[in-house]
This record gives sequence, structure tokens and C-alpha cells, in this order.
Amino acid sequence: MLRVNEIFYSIQGESTFAGFPCIFIRLTGCNLRCTYCDTKYAYEEGDDIPLDSILATVKKFACSLIEVTGGEPLIQDETPDLIAALIKKGYTVLLETNGSQDISTVDTRCTRIVDIKCPSSGMDNNNYWKNLDYMTPNDQLKFVIAHRQDYLYAKKVLDAAAIKRRKKLLINFSPVFNKIDLKDLAGWILADNLPVRLQIQLHKYIWGEHTKGV
Repeated sequence: MLRVNEIFYSIQGESTFAGFPCIFIRLTGCNLRCTYCDTKYAYEEGDDIPLDSILATVKKFACSLIEVTGGEPLIQDETPDLIAALIKKGYTVLLETNGSQDISTVDTRCTRIVDIKCPSSGMDNNNYWKNLDYMTPNDQLKFVIAHRQDYLYAKKVLDAAAIKRRKKLLINFSPVFNKIDLKDLAGWILADNLPVRLQIQLHKYIWGEHTKGV
């Protein structure tokens, strides 16, 4: 049994999978309160749904890519079981996590997209740094950036030995929507020759900033 906020079919807006059709399973609850959060409705809203019912719902969509997101999915103990069940069914599974929870319980065949909270989030003291030791080349890091100070913080984190050892680890720099000039962020990345991917939230450019279920 998991508490689910919504299940929907849309275009993936983030990570290296951006642009592909994707089924989203948004779980209820989050242990953080980021200043720029765009899914506050998932803090508490949701229904308790058995695992088998979730699997039956996603089967209705003709899509092999699924993202488990939130909220924060890993505050529910059953989430690793959900991910394992989806993988067993043959789905390509992504996990979007805020980086405060231990990812080592999650099947490494899942692409674990781990956020590193920057200062503008107000939650940067909650980063679970040991996750850097658990990440594989199949995983991705994400830094949400609102201003120059966030960028400099992210740049400093990239110097961590745990990241440098993983030269194939893909790193996304994601600007907070409508809070930072994309040309500025692109210019900083180029000036510093950072091996990162500039990631915009594609779904917000398609459907707008406040549309749910897309």
C-alpha cells in the first residue's frame, strides 16, 4: 500500500529523458519545504492504493518509461518495492528524489535522479552526502539553481572527491523557472567549462508553470 497523489501520462520534462512520453506516479508526502516548490499539493493530498492497483493503472498506458516522484518518494517504506515491481514488469524506471533520503535501498537498475539542495532552497542542510558513494553511471545528479550563489555552491560541490571519482556521472543544472536568466546560467557554465547539462523544465514551457497532471 502506497499513498499516491496522482498517476498521469505526459511528456518527461527533465533529465536526459526530457521530451519522451512518460508515465508519472506522484507519491504523497515530503520531508522538505523548498522555497521554490512547485508541487505543494502533494504534501498531504492523496489516497492509499495497493501496489497491484498501481501496476494495473500504469498498464493502461502504452508507455515503457515511468517516473516515480513526489513529494519525496523515499519517505514511504514501500517505494523500493514499487520500483522493483515496475522493473520486473519491464519498465524503464526513473526515481526523482530530493537527496535527503538514503538511495541505497533502491534497485540500481532504476535511474536515480538525486537532487543536491542549493542555498536558495532553504534546505541545503538536509543533503544526505553519503548518497554520492551509492551512485552509479546509471544515475544522475540535479542542482536547482536560482541565482549566482547557488551556481557557486554547485560548482564547489562538483569538486567533491566522491563526484570526481565518477567521471561518467551525468550532472544537470536546472534553473528555477522564471527566476534566473537562462543566458546567464549558460554563460557561467561555458566560462567555467563545467561538464554539466543545462536542463530546463520542458513541461512548464509546454503547459505553463501551474498546470497539474502534465
